[in-house]
Amino acid sequence: MSMPLQDLIEYDGNAYQFTVAVNRRAYHLAVLKTPEVEKNNGKVVSLSMRQVFTKQIDYRFE
Repeated sequence: MSMPLQDLIEYDGNAYQFTVAVNRRAYHLAVLKTPEVEKNNGKVVSLSMRQVFTKQIDYRFE
């Protein structure tokens, strides 16, 4: 599953923070290889993007 382009265009948050959060989450998913990753055919970037975008996971920068 990919993210709808219109949703990404309308995203009002910090694009840099969003990108970093997606990248880090994708790395974690690739290492963990959870059933959710298998269900998504191993596509960790699209899965992590969906999780960050829909706020299934929470992130912060310090």
